Amino acid sequence: MAPALLEDVGQIAMRAKDLPRATAFYRDTLGLTLALEAPNLTFFQVGTIMIMLSPPESAEFDHAGSVLYFRTADITAAYAALAGRGVAFRGEPHVVHRAGEKALWMAFFDDSEGNVLALMQWR
Repeated sequence: MAPALLEDVGQIAMRAKDLPRATAFYRDTLGLTLALEAPNLTFFQVGTIMIMLSPPESAEFDHAGSVLYFRTADITAAYAALAGRGVAFRGEPHVVHRAGEKALWMAFFDDSEGNVLALMQWR
């Protein structure tokens, strides 16, 4: 078997129509670690993955991004803390899948730019 060419996800780009607003949301509301800023770019380090916020370079990229799923050790506490910071959730944490004794819980919300994000926890 040949070695894997792709090892893991290194970066995810998210559309930001208003970069200062998006930066404030990810930094201040979600509490992510700001890694660096450059003209028209903001980068956040989340574990081993970098999230890049930038305005769309062309009409082809001017759409909401893929859903980002943030793992959390306590979805109930994370939900309460983020709701307290003004995050408007689409619903409360709920089970989306069961696998034997475990259940996958999720809670979905929008960022300041209309991208869908989610909290996730296996219990």
